[in-house]
Amino acid sequence: MLVLRALASFVLLPGVVGFLVPALLVPPASVQTIHLLGVVPFAAGVTLLLLCVREFYVAGKGTLAPWDPPRHLVISGPYRYSRNPMYVGVGLILIGWAITFETRALWLYALFVIVAFHLRVVLAEEPWQARTFPREWDQYKSRVPRWLF
Repeated sequence: MLVLRALASFVLLPGVVGFLVPALLVPPASVQTIHLLGVVPFAAGVTLLLLCVREFYVAGKGTLAPWDPPRHLVISGPYRYSRNPMYVGVGLILIGWAITFETRALWLYALFVIVAFHLRVVLAEEPWQARTFPREWDQYKSRVPRWLF
């Protein structure tokens, strides 16, 4: 059932990277000095992530998981503005964690994950999309930026 696969992939991928690992990196002492400004990127990232997961499910007829990808190239919703808004969303969530708890470990983790996302997109996902959706991908790639700029 697609809904269960979508939920499982959400929990296993952005759930672990964007929520579980950062929560484990927050030292107990940091919880006493939180910066509420971090809620802004965190909330924006969660909202964006959920919108992306919805588009993968509704428009793409698949999940965000590499083992169960969308059957159709998703170019609607947030994908009209960025080819990788899901990664942008997770990056915002991680920046929100780092601002909220102001720890070096969270900033380093956010930087590591963002660089890993970029490498994954360039080296794996874009070539896969070009092979899987050749004509659609070329048109989409020429219209929409990889990130937000």
